[in-house]
Amino acid sequence: MSGSPQQFLGFLLGSTYRRISTSFARALKPYDITPEQWSVLLMIVDRSGINQKEVAAAAAKDQPTTARIVELLLKKGFITKSLNQSDRRAFLLYPTEEGRQLIENTVDLERQVISTAVTGLTDVELEQLRGMLEHIYHNTENTQHE
Repeated sequence: MSGSPQQFLGFLLGSTYRRISTSFARALKPYDITPEQWSVLLMIVDRSGINQKEVAAAAAKDQPTTARIVELLLKKGFITKSLNQSDRRAFLLYPTEEGRQLIENTVDLERQVISTAVTGLTDVELEQLRGMLEHIYHNTENTQHE
């Protein structure tokens, strides 16, 4: 079988994600944060006091990757961590005012990048796309742990 890689759904999903991510990374450059770090910070701003394990699960990232991102966010002064009194092995993560401000200042950038990416799709098509992607995401969640 010959043809372009775009004919393959996996390739198309990956390429589309990379293009959107690259575009968002460019928009975030002045803020000294990557899309990967931004998504974790967004979660911490959204759920102040979340622990690292919950962040990893919600962000669909493994523990070492999450730990690395958390360390970078701590170093940059966007979050703080404190010991969980009920579980001494877990740290609770909180946004700093600077971290909260960064999300406030950049959430529109993310919306703009996505808005540009979906230009020309109707609201119905967008909902269908979201539904299909969620379906694919759930179909593949068990394959992550093999």
